[in-house]
Amino acid sequence: MLPIIFVIAKELEIPLLTLAIPMAATLNVMHGFIPPHPAPTAISGIMSADIGQVILYGLVVAIPTIIVSGPVFNSFLRKFYPRVYRIQEKIPGLGEVKEFKLEQTPSFWMSASTAMMPVILIGIATVLGSFLSGGALQQGIEFIGEPDVAMLLSLLFAMYTMGYKQNRSMKEISTTIEEAVTQIAMMLFIIGGGGALKQVLVEGGISEYISSLFTDINLSPIFAAWLVTAILRVSLGSSTVAAMTGAGLVAPLIAQTGVNPALMVLAVGAGSIFADHVNDAGFWMIKEYFGLSLKETFITWTTLTSVLSVTGLVCVYGLSLIL
Repeated sequence: MLPIIFVIAKELEIPLLTLAIPMAATLNVMHGFIPPHPAPTAISGIMSADIGQVILYGLVVAIPTIIVSGPVFNSFLRKFYPRVYRIQEKIPGLGEVKEFKLEQTPSFWMSASTAMMPVILIGIATVLGSFLSGGALQQGIEFIGEPDVAMLLSLLFAMYTMGYKQNRSMKEISTTIEEAVTQIAMMLFIIGGGGALKQVLVEGGISEYISSLFTDINLSPIFAAWLVTAILRVSLGSSTVAAMTGAGLVAPLIAQTGVNPALMVLAVGAGSIFADHVNDAGFWMIKEYFGLSLKETFITWTTLTSVLSVTGLVCVYGLSLIL
């Protein structure tokens, strides 16, 4: 989505962060709360929650969470830390901006389907995988839905729709791909370093240590689900690993307290996106793509994910009072 947001911001002559923060908040909410994203889908399975309920309640929770962490937080940040709201003429990771005539561009639906193809493939694989009962067909679908495979297939699809379909030669397509890799090479190294740090923490057994701290604690099940997952998230970096580990730790509370499993899924999802910082590859991606310094990334992105997570928890609590 970032290239689209960047072009819109450039045409409107407004700071990139004005549009980027609401976009990032919305994507993060979907990432943590709503199936068919893999994390909430897997958590729903661990907690035996009804997927339909998780989607419905997730949408109810998502709307106020997006409003607070998107436009409201954006307005607050612009007032108290205006230096990050600067006009950006280019983003190194995106390469040079080139303007085309309308007749030179692909159709809207071709452009949209190309940009969304990874999400489409992963979403279809997740939905179909929940209805199949094993066998070669399910394995094939799950293989296509793997993020790396989905991205590779999407790249091949883009080479056709944005290359061959636009009457570009294979040499031109190859040159474009080569330039794209060169532009993001340094950022990939940084993201890889963040991912490596996360894996060191995971392999070091920090999740088991945190688990031992909560064996005899007496808290509200919804708050406990959020707190355990949030601590794991801050410690491990990966929201998916934190969500899966946290869900396994707090799942027994559902039988003990009778709390709605769908609400527990949302509480875990809220905790899994808390305080994104240096041990997560996404933190470095935001830093590089948004053109921020390390301090600015902490103030904007880490604070945004914290506000988003806490707002989500409050909304889940509010929903629990109604149901």
